[in-house]
Amino acid sequence: MHGKSASMHSGPLRLFHLSDIHFGLEDTRAIAWAKECIEREKPHAVAITGDLTMRARHPEFLAACKWITALDVPVTVEVGNHDIPYFNLYERFFAPYKRFKAIERMVESQLDLPNLAIVPLRTTTRAQWQRFPWSNGWVTQEALAQTLAAIDELPEGTRILISCHHPLTERRERDNKLLTINGTRTMEALAGRGVMGVLSGHIHDPFDLTEATPAGPLRMIGAGTLSMRIRSTPPSFNEIVIDGNQIRVTARNLEQVATRDMQIDEVPENALPPRTPEEPVSPVGAVPPVDPPVH
Repeated sequence: MHGKSASMHSGPLRLFHLSDIHFGLEDTRAIAWAKECIEREKPHAVAITGDLTMRARHPEFLAACKWITALDVPVTVEVGNHDIPYFNLYERFFAPYKRFKAIERMVESQLDLPNLAIVPLRTTTRAQWQRFPWSNGWVTQEALAQTLAAIDELPEGTRILISCHHPLTERRERDNKLLTINGTRTMEALAGRGVMGVLSGHIHDPFDLTEATPAGPLRMIGAGTLSMRIRSTPPSFNEIVIDGNQIRVTARNLEQVATRDMQIDEVPENALPPRTPEEPVSPVGAVPPVDPPVH
């Protein structure tokens, strides 16, 4: 799981946290702007928390991999539920990451920065016997064990961020609906290891929440989307500054909407437009009635 190391650096670290680019339904203006920001500002690393593609088709992966390999900074990439083949069931079950080959070294790769490690956590699965469809998260025992083992190998005192696709909230508060299987136990385990924060995507609106666990609080940071599948906020990415033990999050967007107006205050079920008044939306509240068509 170990990956690239950055050169030694003193002072605050700056990360760009991107998610849900959805090549095949990407917002071309937004991804051009994000790439320009990366090229001009040279963050210490970029974490992409899944859903590079819309339907895991070969042309979508070609476009995604071309865009990512052109970024001249350390990058780690998580696998999202949209990145596992939908139509080729053989590949879905026996070679689900085959189409990531061009960026294989970045996929689920730990980034070691000065006194900071970004450690991957897999939340996607080929199938889930508990439910269908298989779009929401599941932290399997094996996935959690791998992440905890990687954390335990780090030098004492290393600051830790976790990178995954699905938010770890296990149950929706208002009706107890199952979201990410094994999320509660995972959050407790990560809090017990002193993790600074968990970076995720999936829901297409940014958030910055602190979850209480029996082992202590855990910071949950979600990035928005760079696709046309917006939920209630314009396309965006997170700029994350780590200064000592402090984390500052800015939801950067072309519309210049303030960060607090971009962020939602509860984790919703998924990235679909809200169907009921109870679904959480940001103060921007620009909710499309339906998603754009996928061809």
